[in-house]
Amino acid sequence: MGITRYHHTFRAQVTPARMFKALILDSHNLCPKLMFSSIKNIEFIEGDGEVGSIKQVNFTEASPLRYMKHRIDALDKDNLTCKYTLIEAEPLMEKIEYVTYEVKFEPFGFTGCICKLTSEYKAKEGIQIKEEDIEHGKDRAIGMYEVVEAYLMAHPHAYA
Repeated sequence: MGITRYHHTFRAQVTPARMFKALILDSHNLCPKLMFSSIKNIEFIEGDGEVGSIKQVNFTEASPLRYMKHRIDALDKDNLTCKYTLIEAEPLMEKIEYVTYEVKFEPFGFTGCICKLTSEYKAKEGIQIKEEDIEHGKDRAIGMYEVVEAYLMAHPHAYA
């Protein structure tokens, strides 16, 4: 039963507040519109987006996952940070007990930001998490961030 931590930082050409609002506070509305080929919808199973809420992402048939559920563990709208835990995903949970994510958006330059993402994977007893599995998940997350960044750049008044 091992824990694997992964840290990733990348720059965006959008202000931290806009990235936070789009990716954290309104992802349930924006992401299915932008990524319609892979995300069918996102809905709150419990709560309304505040701490303790559970959000379910339902994927299209093109995705290897059917759905995943995240619980919001911490949300700081002033400091633009969020912590959430992947609590259910089919079939991913066969190998892992949980994955926690911490996201922070910090100013960079005049109008950009640095997005800091930390992931912690806890494998089930006797399971070794492969580097390529983490890379695949990281690539999907970064791809989502890049799609949202492109949308915000093309729509400068959105989430302002």
